[in-house]
Amino acid sequence: MSNIRVNITELQQILDITPSEHNLMLVGNHGIGKSEILTEYYKAKGMPVIALFLGQMSDPGDLIGLPHKDEATGKTDFMPPYWFPTDGKPIVLFLDELNRARPEILQTIMDLALNRKLAGRKLPEGSRIIAAVNEGDQYQLTDLDPALVSRFNILTFSPTPQEWLLWARKVGVDHRVTDFIQEDSIWLDKTPDSREGADTGLDKTPDRRAWKRVSDIISGCQNLTPAHTKAISSMVGTKAASAFLASVSAHKILSGRDILYNFEKSRQTLDGYQLHELSVVNDGVYRSLEVEKVADKDKEKVSKNLEAYFDWLAKNKKEAAAHFATQYVSKTYPEAVKFIARECRVLTMSLVIYVKSIKI
Repeated sequence: MSNIRVNITELQQILDITPSEHNLMLVGNHGIGKSEILTEYYKAKGMPVIALFLGQMSDPGDLIGLPHKDEATGKTDFMPPYWFPTDGKPIVLFLDELNRARPEILQTIMDLALNRKLAGRKLPEGSRIIAAVNEGDQYQLTDLDPALVSRFNILTFSPTPQEWLLWARKVGVDHRVTDFIQEDSIWLDKTPDSREGADTGLDKTPDRRAWKRVSDIISGCQNLTPAHTKAISSMVGTKAASAFLASVSAHKILSGRDILYNFEKSRQTLDGYQLHELSVVNDGVYRSLEVEKVADKDKEKVSKNLEAYFDWLAKNKKEAAAHFATQYVSKTYPEAVKFIARECRVLTMSLVIYVKSIKI
């Protein structure tokens, strides 16, 4: 499919402006966090997300409920399914694996998408319907009827590596995983030499869900054993596992916290860094400010270290200074920008001037 491509921030903006009666369809690979992102977004708005895995349903009754005789009328009616809201409050109905569903299930979805009804029962006012489909030759898929497709606004969902890294930091993914992905983000969703659509379903390749599982088994383990190696390979494949383990064995790039809290101690190490390594450090600084609240007692120290770090970049590593300045205006790290603007007035002016000089 050739559709508009959006990241997480753009998807949230589209959700904000799209009327609830519009149906959305998200196209993307498995393991990129479609359901998790929607659940988190709507949880903040007080709306429950009901996920239905259509590829697992064998009969329309799994979706619309089971028939029973209404003793009062003598007619057949349908018992509402377990998920159907009975309190009148709106829900988000997430139809996962839409293009894995059986044809008879898709016929039921047609009425739901058009009339917001299942077996005569109408979804509460304000409810949303969002479908997700997989894309690629590696999946066993059902062709979707154009009439059904026409009932949805279609977006190709492609979260950026930086968005995943921010999420990973927030949920406590092991730093060895995030350091590896930040250094070479091509490993986040596939191996660098893999062909598009080459996944057979049995050849294990990396995805975002798998890297979280890697973190689960190595967290708290300083030394990784041969058993860890085999377990990691089973999650992300042998090529990605080998690259990851080599990265863990190699030098560790300074973290954002190292700069924010111990810049002077880190300065000598920074002298030997190349541009790509300093870019990793820059992102680490912004990401740390984005997800961690700086204690009041540390604000002065962090502010001084930030200003000293950028001053050092501007004098010694001009390309890295340009990268740091452009991140300030990139809208990727809003909370970090708020901290800098509030606590580092001199640095804020320097960054604005630096960005203007780059554009000129």
